[in-house]
Amino acid sequence: MAFIRKRGPFQFQVTVRRRGYPEQTRTFIERRDAETWALQIESEMTRGVFVSRVEAERTTLRELIERYIEDVTPAHKGRASETLRLRMLAKHALAQRFVATLKATDFARYRDERLKIRKPATVTREMALFARVIEVARREWDIHMDNPLKTVARPLVRNERTRRLSAAEEEALLRELDLQDRDWHGRLEPGGARNPWVRPAVVLAIETAMRRGELLSLKWCNVDLQRRVAVLPDTKNGDVRGVPLSSKAVGVLAALPRSIDGRVFPTTAAALKKSYERAVERAGIVDLTFHDLRREATSRLARKLSLLDLAKVTGHRSVNVLHQRYYNITAEELALKIG
Repeated sequence: MAFIRKRGPFQFQVTVRRRGYPEQTRTFIERRDAETWALQIESEMTRGVFVSRVEAERTTLRELIERYIEDVTPAHKGRASETLRLRMLAKHALAQRFVATLKATDFARYRDERLKIRKPATVTREMALFARVIEVARREWDIHMDNPLKTVARPLVRNERTRRLSAAEEEALLRELDLQDRDWHGRLEPGGARNPWVRPAVVLAIETAMRRGELLSLKWCNVDLQRRVAVLPDTKNGDVRGVPLSSKAVGVLAALPRSIDGRVFPTTAAALKKSYERAVERAGIVDLTFHDLRREATSRLARKLSLLDLAKVTGHRSVNVLHQRYYNITAEELALKIG
């Protein structure tokens, strides 16, 4: 049975009591809203489909995000970047709302506002994070609510890259990655790189199609120069992958000093990224990311390997994804293969 009582001049408190169910109480400004809510709760109890929305009504989206960061994100491979994105989302006004009040229109409005200042791919990632947090809360944290993002259209993302590295660009880039010389005062001269690990990392990326994170996590205990194989025990998709090493890759690795911590490249992702970007700028190269080297390596390997063999090297489970995103062999290269 539902009871409605007036609380002050502008509030109506409705209470629903039924044997076998916890008491449900909620306050509304309009009496008709209180009556509608009471009828809905009573109907659900009668049909045996009622679930308590108390937690959803008193928990904010920000609280869910913080719990997700603490309980879920640490198990993800990209936990550092995911945490940064989630903390940014937690600062948005939408995150201050109780999750029971969130509607599809709220996230549609968020999408449209963000698209004015951010790229579609960025907005899509943000919306996916919101959806993931709410879905985990629904399934695992006893937060009974619908996921409003299921009905919200995501921005159309068209960010497929086909960038290839020319021979002239490669030569200029590697020249800028040579270590800086010092003058007779011991000061570093202009040009060149200060980080000794960046040039060999770039060469290895072009020779093996390994990702930046895979290069930085590579350890000497997993490198066999005699067998010309590098083993990656923990890749992006969670599989163990053996990467064949070309003669050039073996030469680069053999020339590297051994670090006391066992890593092949004892530097940080930020240092590698910064040094690489500065070298690209000094070389006068436009729009060449470190990940583009993986595409370049894959396209070069495609001259020698079948698509299935190529997938073994790059670690792609889906040949379609490999073909669409990384298998970017040119017509001239195909002509050479035909003979």
